[in-house]
Amino acid sequence: MGLATAAGLLRQGAAVTVLERAASGRESSWAGGGILSPLCPWDYPEEVNRLALRGMRLFGDFAGELQHATGIDPEYRRCGMLVLPPFDRDRARQWCTAHGFGAEVRSEGLFLPDIAQVRNPRLMQALRARVEQLGGRIVEGCAVDRIVAEAGRVGHLATAQGDFSATAYIVTAGAWSRVLLGEHALQADIKPIRGQMLLFKFDAPPLPHIVLQKDLYLIPRRDGHLLVGSTLEDAGFDKSTTGEARAMLLQRAIALLPVLRGMPVIQHWAGLRPGSPGNIPTIGRHPQLSNLYINSGHFRYGVTMSPASVEVLLNAINGTPQPFDVSPYLWR
Repeated sequence: MGLATAAGLLRQGAAVTVLERAASGRESSWAGGGILSPLCPWDYPEEVNRLALRGMRLFGDFAGELQHATGIDPEYRRCGMLVLPPFDRDRARQWCTAHGFGAEVRSEGLFLPDIAQVRNPRLMQALRARVEQLGGRIVEGCAVDRIVAEAGRVGHLATAQGDFSATAYIVTAGAWSRVLLGEHALQADIKPIRGQMLLFKFDAPPLPHIVLQKDLYLIPRRDGHLLVGSTLEDAGFDKSTTGEARAMLLQRAIALLPVLRGMPVIQHWAGLRPGSPGNIPTIGRHPQLSNLYINSGHFRYGVTMSPASVEVLLNAINGTPQPFDVSPYLWR
């Protein structure tokens, strides 16, 4: 979200510095699977789908522009997703019809042909390259210790590398956003939710599309890698992996794809999502500090929502009309 926001501002002619507590793009965005859709959109509130659906519509051009400009392929592709029971078939079909969402009823489940995926690490590499290409400055190893404000404005940021001053400031710190904001957080209720993933490698993709059953998904990459995820764990800022999660994910994945039995797990990792009530992010200006903004709390769908979230934030900064009602995302 930080790199996408920075790129959007740079394209408008702003001078942008990104302060990164560790290495840019290496937290939840890097760790995620890259499914460009809410897992079962009919199970989510309209506030989530409104932002996600617009992000999905914009993503093809967003990824294409990044690839054209940087030469780095984010591996955006529409592969479709097969949703397996149990799920509410009638509710799913009604939602798809109402939203013009492609759906094919199959004996084994519901196939959603228009759902795309992106390869997160490649996307982050492309975004970083684009920010630097546009003249943005990225300062890594630069944790913000304190937001120093007075008279209704942020004066500067006290950081591990000294003080930084700017005309305006945008918090895009993911799971760390509330901690960073401290006394200025107000109702930006964002906390870390751990997710663990497994990775396998085949000679060729073992599936033609994403497979989803409840909260378990299998994501085939075009080079034969297969991602299996994910957990939802309220474990604070602990990014360690667990044997329990590994065994659970492996058992459920083998039940869906028996060829995985006996195959080695190439990698097992965890990331921290910026959890928020109802999966609804906070986007916009601080109610009390006129030059402080936020674009955070996207929970499971930050990558999917990123083009639309940047659009909403830039409209808020520039005072231009929004594509839809953005009141659910305001900082209260």
